[in-house]
Amino acid sequence: MAYTANAGFAAGMEDIPDVYTRPEDKARPPVRMDECPKQLTGETRIPLPAEPGDAERYDTEHARNGACEIFMCTAPLLGWRRAEAAGHRARLDWAARTKKLAGKDFPFAEKIVLAMDSLNTHSISSLYEAFEPEEARRIRYRLK
Repeated sequence: MAYTANAGFAAGMEDIPDVYTRPEDKARPPVRMDECPKQLTGETRIPLPAEPGDAERYDTEHARNGACEIFMCTAPLLGWRRAEAAGHRARLDWAARTKKLAGKDFPFAEKIVLAMDSLNTHSISSLYEAFEPEEARRIRYRLK
């Protein structure tokens, strides 16, 4: 969902195509933010080395080594992206990445047109939970 500072979250994902068909505007870059869970696995058996005429052989059995969240931020019209791994996905994680977008990744932008899904952690209240009210408000007004 695209966030607008005055109206809150937009009605639905149908707003996303409009965001990416606007003329390029570096003062208001469209940025997509999403995350996905990934299972971390490891080999349980040593692969058999390649031999002449045969490729390396390995067993498909694996050991579960935990899980993580991959956070991806992209600004496709600017040719920019950032991916980060975290141990979990929570309100504070979303808030920290949003602060990074506003302060480090796009400090030149008047507004960041943030497109994301409607996950419960993706809310302005997460900013106020993570930061002092002045900082949360500063980040909030950088988003559109």
